Amino acid sequence: MNRALSIRSRKGEKKEDAPKHRFTMASLRGIQQPELSKKLFKLIKSENHAIGNYEAAGRERIGIASQLSEWGESTNDETVSDISDKIGVLLSELGEQEDHFAQNLEDYRTVLKTIRNMEGSVQPSRDQRQKTMDEIAKLKHKEPESAKIPTLEQQLVREEAQNLVAEAQLTNITRQKLKEAYDLHFAATIERAEKQIILAKHGRRLIDLLDDTPVVPGDTRPNVFEGASQARQILNDAEADLREWQPSIEAITYKSQGMGSNLMPAEESIEAQSGISAAEIAPEESKADHSKVAERYRSNGLSFQRYSPLNPTTTGSI
Repeated sequence: MNRALSIRSRKGEKKEDAPKHRFTMASLRGIQQPELSKKLFKLIKSENHAIGNYEAAGRERIGIASQLSEWGESTNDETVSDISDKIGVLLSELGEQEDHFAQNLEDYRTVLKTIRNMEGSVQPSRDQRQKTMDEIAKLKHKEPESAKIPTLEQQLVREEAQNLVAEAQLTNITRQKLKEAYDLHFAATIERAEKQIILAKHGRRLIDLLDDTPVVPGDTRPNVFEGASQARQILNDAEADLREWQPSIEAITYKSQGMGSNLMPAEESIEAQSGISAAEIAPEESKADHSKVAERYRSNGLSFQRYSPLNPTTTGSI
């Protein structure tokens, strides 16, 4: 637990009250988010508030531990004073665990931001394709013989190809990062729970040292706590158990290791799945019949591997 055997010995220490994550102007950017990323943006922002609550709960728990110790000291009962002080040490450690849990949740939240940023980067591709489709439909209605229509149709094929890449990247990164994020979340939850159990069990050992035999008026209890050495050993045991704690959870299976830096499967994987070679989607093919190539890819559930991948841009952190 990296602390003294008494919470009172830390009275002069400087307390860190400020949360570790910061509120920034980016927190106000929700209305500026692309439509595709608004829901996840809201979820990430809500998690930010939840993390702040865990941090606040940790600070409150540490404060309550200190108050318990001070009250016990004021009772002038050596046994109550010693027991309450050492319970305060355990309660303070519970507060520290809340703060550690909040830090782990921040890591999980950071992973979710990767999906949000990818959603934001895909939105312009969808918007541009829809804009071109609307323009073609408008021209066909007003000027069916317009020479601009074939040019726009060729442009639409290119935009559809680029959008196919974007959509494939989005679904790949969404599944990978959703899995990774909640792997972190649930692993952190298990760690917090197991460490809380360790502390709670040792806390019960502590209170078992408190002799609650009733006395009659006029009797006095010995003002010497005979279990002082046992109480110190309990704290030592708790510290040792926390230090030796190791995660005992089963590892999550990830199948996305074969994904390339462009967020797409390796070329060998594509050829194995579709029977279409990478050469068929080389950039020079874009000068040939786009519609046939695009249609073949759509029918195989694939996208244009050789198009430049989208680079998700940061749309502001919360």
